[in-house]
Amino acid sequence: MLDDIKNIKKIDSKNMLGSLQLLYKQVEQIYQESNYLEIPKSYKKVKNIVVFGMGGSALGAQVIKNVFANNIKISLEIVNDYNVPKFVNNNTLAICSSYSGSTEEVLTVFEELKKRHAKIIVIAAGGKLASFAKINKLPALVFKTENNPCSSPRMGLGYSIFGQIILLNKIGILKISQKYFKEIVATIAFYDSFFGVLTPKKENIAKQLAEKMINFSVFYVASEHLVGNAHIAANQMNENAKRFAAYFTLPELNHHLLEGMAYPESNKKNLFFVLFKSKNYFSRTQKRYDITTKVLQKNQIKNFVYETKEKDKILEMCELLVLGSYVSYYLAILKKIDPTAIPYVDFFKKRMGN
Repeated sequence: MLDDIKNIKKIDSKNMLGSLQLLYKQVEQIYQESNYLEIPKSYKKVKNIVVFGMGGSALGAQVIKNVFANNIKISLEIVNDYNVPKFVNNNTLAICSSYSGSTEEVLTVFEELKKRHAKIIVIAAGGKLASFAKINKLPALVFKTENNPCSSPRMGLGYSIFGQIILLNKIGILKISQKYFKEIVATIAFYDSFFGVLTPKKENIAKQLAEKMINFSVFYVASEHLVGNAHIAANQMNENAKRFAAYFTLPELNHHLLEGMAYPESNKKNLFFVLFKSKNYFSRTQKRYDITTKVLQKNQIKNFVYETKEKDKILEMCELLVLGSYVSYYLAILKKIDPTAIPYVDFFKKRMGN
């Protein structure tokens, strides 16, 4: 079924596949659009960073916080809420991230950030947030969404993740060369062909993995620089495949979750663990993956260990970004679910609007 492109397109009515295939183009596009963005000099003297965003719009910060943990010399916090932390002041870089530009939690904090004289910068595709930035003469990376045909924020991660990376790069908090951005684009394009629909199931790990987990709730496990990927994979599994999924971090789960495998007894029938393993993890952490897998096997819980192919931490993140996205997509197709539709989220937003 996953090799039948005509059938896939019938189920995928909003063309999420197009968004998957254009992920590398999203990165190219937002890099080019960022060339027109000017950052005030005062923004380069901030003492801390706070990213305000929800859902897919906050995932960039999750990735940055983990991948660049050893590169960023100031603290980075993520707020998925209506409130501004007390420590935010005129020395804070406040990144307001909203794909649509109309996320109510992000819009709510805007006025308070102004009162605190925070160094506000906006990343959005338009909406009220982009208008606020223009009215208040604030720097804003306002991108077009031409390379995300399904229009779902969770499938516009090339814009949100790499847009935030580019902002921090332009401010001077990160240092990534144009040459390296080209390598990122090439890596994403490579794994799109590796995990994409044109690669048959017998050679495609993403398709095989989706079939393995078709009847299970899914838990992703990752460590260190790849924790953001586990978060993204779980989010996309929730929204694309309409499946219960969450993530855990290792070594933390070794201190409690191992004893939670035995009961209820239905765990062995309902749970599937996907572990993201990397040779770039601390040596003791790598050992924990082998032992954790043995505990899962002792409890007869299905699991799959994916060891990254890339040697570089950032490129590993790109590799898993493509893998997780395709696995959630293939699971939706296997269950004959349109991956783009989010009826319960839409219902909730409508009721909140009332």
